[in-house]
Amino acid sequence: MEARDIKKLYYSIGEVSEITELKQYVLRYWETEFPLLKPNKNRAGNRNYRDTDIQLIQEIKTLLYEKKFTIKGARQYLKDRNKSIADAPDKVVKIADSMPDLKTLKDLRNGLGELIKTIESFKKEV
Repeated sequence: MEARDIKKLYYSIGEVSEITELKQYVLRYWETEFPLLKPNKNRAGNRNYRDTDIQLIQEIKTLLYEKKFTIKGARQYLKDRNKSIADAPDKVVKIADSMPDLKTLKDLRNGLGELIKTIESFKKEV
């Protein structure tokens, strides 16, 4: 059941089991092994999975079954990936800090325009 016809906010463990083609006990076990996988529970204690949880489950499944990661290796891979994503805003700020200001860019544009005019006038002379 790859494609979901109806978009829902929450899915039961049975629905997620069908979507991901994994047994329910595997999903429950992965919750104990992967700290990122923490579906909410309702008052009755039933798991409510969101789309982000299902995407994470699909990624874990790919890592374990297709790429042949160990559980420990997959856990570390996901941890490192999330750390690099969390560090990304800092990198953007650093790049923005090192960019020239608007006046510098305008001066550069004007200088390039003058250079182009000089080259074109040189071509006409030759």
